[in-house]
Amino acid sequence: MTSEGAADALRLASWAAHDAASRGRVYPEPSPEMRGEFQRDRDRIVHSNAFRRLVYKTQVFVNHEGDLYRTRLTHSMEVAQIGRTIAGVLGLHETLTEAICLAHDLGHTPFGHAGQDALNECMREYGGFEHNLQSLRVVDLLEERYAEFPGLNLTYETREGILKHCSLNNARQLGELGERFLRRGQPSLEAQLANLADAIAYNNHDVDDGLRAGLVEMDGLREVTLFGREHAAVMARYPALTGRRVIHETIRRMINRVVRDVVETSRARILDSGVRSIDDVRTQAEPLITLSDAVRTEHVELKRFLNANLYRHHRVLGMTDKARKVLRELFEAMMGDIDLLPREHRDAAALAEQSGGKSGRARVVADYVAGMTDRYAIGEHRRLFTPADPF
Repeated sequence: MTSEGAADALRLASWAAHDAASRGRVYPEPSPEMRGEFQRDRDRIVHSNAFRRLVYKTQVFVNHEGDLYRTRLTHSMEVAQIGRTIAGVLGLHETLTEAICLAHDLGHTPFGHAGQDALNECMREYGGFEHNLQSLRVVDLLEERYAEFPGLNLTYETREGILKHCSLNNARQLGELGERFLRRGQPSLEAQLANLADAIAYNNHDVDDGLRAGLVEMDGLREVTLFGREHAAVMARYPALTGRRVIHETIRRMINRVVRDVVETSRARILDSGVRSIDDVRTQAEPLITLSDAVRTEHVELKRFLNANLYRHHRVLGMTDKARKVLRELFEAMMGDIDLLPREHRDAAALAEQSGGKSGRARVVADYVAGMTDRYAIGEHRRLFTPADPF
């Protein structure tokens, strides 16, 4: 065991994931000499091409709409920050939590959920498309970095956390990784935490981006319980505070309230459950990392407000309509003529079609389109569909 692994073992709770007890990797490797197993996972994720592409992938606003809006990369980092904080307090494995948080969106399409919806529609006849399963496909197969195996060859525990949800049909094809969906079990507490940290990050930080864009109004937000209470507390303590500092101070207090609730509620649930190991955790009928009923209600209220006032704002909907059109036309063009793909992807599509028919070909085209950044997709669409200037 490395020095880091030994230190982790001393501070981890019995129900946490432990490096030494990992279920291992698909392709066995010697243990790392100067890192723990989960640190190796985290490092491989950070060095991956898919991770770097996240800097130019939409969270809510398309990359070119402004320099200060969150991207999939900054969102993933914020999720990891929240996840590590809670993991440390609960005695969970911080580095495993971080690895899952950083990897959870690796398979996301350009243009956010609009891109996913468009690609899923294109793939309807060929098995569909879901970014969560695509994230697993990225780390298992699509990354090309190592001599001895495809993908990143991550540990079972990190891969388990990346796969937040899965259809029963897909679960049956995933072997050991799909078993929990078939028997309705739970993943590790670190995986549960990463899932909840994702919701906390986007719910609160989308408020910030919505206000910055002028699509969400302060008057409306003050009627939302979570925002209104913390905003009132800020103004009561700092009556002369104005501008962005009011917003940031309010949002940091919102996140603090939710994080404290996760810690207190989850600690009580873990103790009440009687679990003593990660295997005990996996047999539970319900997640143990959760919000209290009161704070969950507030969080749902905020989510509904954002859905009505930000995600369905006419400016956002206008962008998402364009995004769907771009991805649909890219997919259809490349599906119809694989010579439009770069050589390595064209060769992969031809091989996949030989073994898997049209569905195999479609999956490779979907891999290529899903891997695009916003600006690359826009550029490829312009190249294929905008007539060249004859002069």
